Amino acid sequence: MDYQIPSLETRKMLCQQPVGKQHVMYQSWQKLLFLHWVVDAAEIQKKLPQGLFVDTFEGRAYLGLVPFYMWNIRPRFLPVLLGVSYFLELNVRTYVHDAKGVPGVWFFSLDTNKALAAFLGRRFFNMPYTTAEMQASRSSEGGIHYQCLRTGRSNEEKADYIYRGTGAVTLADPGTLEYFLVERYLLYAVDSQKKNLYSGRVFHPPYPLQQAEVSGFSLNPIKQAGFEDVSGEPVHALYSEGVDVLAYAIERQEKNHNLG
Repeated sequence: MDYQIPSLETRKMLCQQPVGKQHVMYQSWQKLLFLHWVVDAAEIQKKLPQGLFVDTFEGRAYLGLVPFYMWNIRPRFLPVLLGVSYFLELNVRTYVHDAKGVPGVWFFSLDTNKALAAFLGRRFFNMPYTTAEMQASRSSEGGIHYQCLRTGRSNEEKADYIYRGTGAVTLADPGTLEYFLVERYLLYAVDSQKKNLYSGRVFHPPYPLQQAEVSGFSLNPIKQAGFEDVSGEPVHALYSEGVDVLAYAIERQEKNHNLG
């Protein structure tokens, strides 16, 4: 084996606020739905860049789909701007680690309804953002209807989600599947030439979690990410009202992570 497996201590360490680093952005992630499917680890590994490895829980690899609201987005030195600080985002993601056993998230796609947000995400964070027509509304009973149609796709590929949180609010206990899936504080990315590996930290309080009651969902974003064989109901569904987030600058990894 030419890589280390992430330890629980390493996972817990990444939940702490980075020492000696200054955040570059404030963000608020709200009304999150976490849907997950078990996917063959080898299929995921084929789609990862060199230097990253599938992170598994009890031998299973997971593919996640997360629609949510992005609120109060602003650089550290600027105020909130109504035209650009509020938008929607939907991502398809999996869980990975590097050769040193540092766990993180790998995004296969991120849809947003703000062209500027997509541009900035691609330009400064090397993230695979795509623009989309998106809408979200909340019913009087607290349910959320969330819609996403990626730019250039036919109406048949629209993704619809109807969901709400139900039951007691809890925090994920370290070592549980919930902790593995949602308590992630580092992302990995590659540059546009796919030559270098980057990582970026975030910090926020633990997610307040509820069970998710999902009365409608779509697999279209997962199919668009190249996982045509994924089907059926999600094996795991969680809801969170959200967290306030500090985001740190993305950093190029050491030379032994170079993808060239």
